[in-house]
Amino acid sequence: MSIARLVRLSGFGTLALAIAATVTAQPARQSPTPAPTKRASATRTTEVPVIDGVLDERAWEAAAPLGDFIQAEPTEGLPASEPTEVRILYDDRALYIGVYCFDSEPDHLVTTDSRRDSSLSGQDAFQIILDTYHDKQNGYLFGTTPVGLLYDAQVRNEGETIRGGPPTGGTGGNNTGAGAGVNTNWDGSWEVKTKVTDKGWTAEFRIPLRTLRYGSAPQTWGLNFARSIERKREAVYWSPLSRIYTLTRLSSAGELGGLNMATPRDFKLMPYVIGSANRNFLSASELEYDHGGDWGIDSKIGVTSSTTLDLTYNTDFAQVEVDEQQINLTRFNLLFPEKRPFFLENRGLFAVGRPGEIDLFFSRRIGIADNGTLLPIVGGARLTGKARGLNIGFMDMQTDDVGPLWANNFAAARVSKDLGNRSSLGGIAVSRIGTGDKAGDDNWNRTWGVDGRLGIKEAITFSGFAARTETPGATDAEHAYSTGFDYRTRKWETQVGYAEVGNDFDPQVGFLERPDEYRQVQSALRRHVRTSWLAEHGLREWEPHASYESYWGFDGMQETATLHLDSRLDFENGYSLTSTALNVQVEGLREPFQVYPGVIVPPGQYTSPYFLTMGNTDRRKWISASMAANIGGFLSGSQVSLSPQINLRQEGRLTSSLRLTRNDIDLPEGSFVTNLWVGRLTYNFSTSVNTSTLIQYNDRTRRWSTNLRFNWQRDAGTGLYVVYNDTEGFDGLGPVNRTFIIKYSHMFDVLK
Repeated sequence: MSIARLVRLSGFGTLALAIAATVTAQPARQSPTPAPTKRASATRTTEVPVIDGVLDERAWEAAAPLGDFIQAEPTEGLPASEPTEVRILYDDRALYIGVYCFDSEPDHLVTTDSRRDSSLSGQDAFQIILDTYHDKQNGYLFGTTPVGLLYDAQVRNEGETIRGGPPTGGTGGNNTGAGAGVNTNWDGSWEVKTKVTDKGWTAEFRIPLRTLRYGSAPQTWGLNFARSIERKREAVYWSPLSRIYTLTRLSSAGELGGLNMATPRDFKLMPYVIGSANRNFLSASELEYDHGGDWGIDSKIGVTSSTTLDLTYNTDFAQVEVDEQQINLTRFNLLFPEKRPFFLENRGLFAVGRPGEIDLFFSRRIGIADNGTLLPIVGGARLTGKARGLNIGFMDMQTDDVGPLWANNFAAARVSKDLGNRSSLGGIAVSRIGTGDKAGDDNWNRTWGVDGRLGIKEAITFSGFAARTETPGATDAEHAYSTGFDYRTRKWETQVGYAEVGNDFDPQVGFLERPDEYRQVQSALRRHVRTSWLAEHGLREWEPHASYESYWGFDGMQETATLHLDSRLDFENGYSLTSTALNVQVEGLREPFQVYPGVIVPPGQYTSPYFLTMGNTDRRKWISASMAANIGGFLSGSQVSLSPQINLRQEGRLTSSLRLTRNDIDLPEGSFVTNLWVGRLTYNFSTSVNTSTLIQYNDRTRRWSTNLRFNWQRDAGTGLYVVYNDTEGFDGLGPVNRTFIIKYSHMFDVLK
């Protein structure tokens, strides 16, 4: 029996097992009677607490304390090992939340970073989620750590997205599409202060009502709290959750009543000024630095209590960190994530498709040409919020022309309806129209799509979308659709999906990983095993896993197939190991493929078994390391691909990392080696002031680049930014490009 046939049979076996696991799962494993909903009441106050991290005002004594937190980790259902107490106040301007995180060993609190929106994973933290429309799917997330880090995010669809293909591991790449269910790039205007004491640590939150969107009085919101006690790797919740979920599981949240709040008006202006000096050393005409200056303005207007209008003029993103480089050894498009603040806010509302694979709307297409050229954004508008029970989003952006590249108008309209039990239904329309004399006639593209999700009880979710594009001159199929099935319990996870993309499907304001026609099937099965024997041997969980995905053309030719078998070990001490997973990759080439300059693989079908190993040490320590390795077959030959990384940190002040991605490829058509070094260093002077460095070296281009940034962050992503970019060439090339930028933006709260 050939390996390729074995892959197909194994893949169908994985699919059958996934379905069988779902069918045979016993209902008794799920709670037959849902736990009663936890309820809290906010207390109106006339005494405004001083936000200093010390809860010594009399107003806090008047608020009813909330406690009785329950473990999700390490032992689901047990009371928290350390008590937590929360009190909630409000007035006509803000919501106030006071937190006592009692701890028997406050000298052992874990802090890894203090920058705004740094990951809370791996450190002591407290988080709040507010479902202000009580739709049990969408909300606002706020969090902090003992050093006062500000973490906020928008949550859509309970933090979940329509699943793409199953994870198969690897040594690099980025699979962050347009549809993040948890958008940490949203920066609301709020404040928090913390204090460490001999009894633990405390936190005081002040969240202005204008930062939130909610319905008319009286209000009932969804509410939950989470606390991480990191030295014990313990996660506890006020409204209990299964360990397979996170705080974003709003369908399991409690309720916050006692709210009778008016809907304050909102009007903010955020102007900026910028100065820059740039020199392109490869251009003979640019012998000196090109100095320039500019200005622009953004504004945020609360049209109603539930809708917000964002306006931008002469939009600038000079402060945004440069992209991490990637080396592409595949035939498919690489995805570079969106980092520009204006497009990141509310991006989950416009997300339709399979993130990272088929995105019907991907804002990075606006103002960035296919060749990487930046096109000036003249201005634009975005209206988002709720109206008559519908989630609505409208965006219109106009870019200018540069050289031979023409100007474009981009527009997107999104409407969706949240239904009961994690279900929803929606539609989207996206348009690009070339404008100006350079655009010519028939220079336009449209995308239409519908999507939906159906939740059945606690464990089952069906999801899918269907879309069509319109492009002048297209003569073949312009459709795409996808369906997915997801089953999740504490012990089992199962996914099954199918997708199809037509030959002329062309969402020009979206992203397609594979631009040609294909059909795809994917399945995955994961088992979560926890036993006393594992615990006695220092293991928290064992996760055997199998997945299979296959792509084939409309003519029946199999273009790609991947069988993945692994077994992940989660150690109690924070270590993790994927023990020698087996991948079998099948690639069908219809035409010659240049995998590297001068190395061309002829048409044919190639079956490549290889082993994958991934692991990491305890990330809570001051030094930690990780490694991913692919060793075995690659197309017509073999590979040794390694990605080691080392991390250093110092109590949230200093964080640094160094990663190498190395591919050593040996093919009959030629051999080559690629190396990509990425180094990061950040020093935090405070939670709002930091300096960071990103250094990259790519031996394929023989260039190294440096991105230095100083950030003084203020409300809603405004502040002072100083940026220096330098690209240098080896082999005597010398400097390639240097840029120095100073930008300052300020928020004026007009109605404050």
